[in-house]
Amino acid sequence: MNLGTEYLKVVQERFRSVKDLGDKTINQLTEDDIHWKLNEASNSVAVIAKHLSGNMISRWSDFLTSDGEKTYRNRDQEFVDHVLSKQELIIVWENGWNTLFGTLQDLDDKDLVKKVTIRGESHTVLEAIERQMAHYAYHIGQIVYIGKQLKGDIWECLSIPKGASEEYLQEKLKRQES
Repeated sequence: MNLGTEYLKVVQERFRSVKDLGDKTINQLTEDDIHWKLNEASNSVAVIAKHLSGNMISRWSDFLTSDGEKTYRNRDQEFVDHVLSKQELIIVWENGWNTLFGTLQDLDDKDLVKKVTIRGESHTVLEAIERQMAHYAYHIGQIVYIGKQLKGDIWECLSIPKGASEEYLQEKLKRQES
């Protein structure tokens, strides 16, 4: 087994899992919900999703050859809630994730120790991947939290429901025995 190849496989699965949480949350939200924010210091789901997409396109385009903070990126505009429909938001969202996954699929194990630059700071490819994983998971957590607060009792749980841990464990164990 090649450790680098295995890592790239696992990290793509983890990014897909994180994306899936965001997808399932956005799917539960209405047009109004995606623009809701608690206060002026807070971000809406639409803003967070737009920011993630802008970050992904900047970081993962020409990943091995140019600074991850592209000159064409206007990060501050990512935090302005332009009126986007839910469908438009999903297109922006998917564009960012497609950029990320396309780049990850093109990497091989030898690339992991190469150097890339983000905002003038040197990182190994491995470090850059881990940096972005933490960033994206942080923001997806915000999206899920907002969704849970907005949907309340009609929220469709994305993981193990409260009070169902033992049942979940037993079901997993039963499947492994088969």
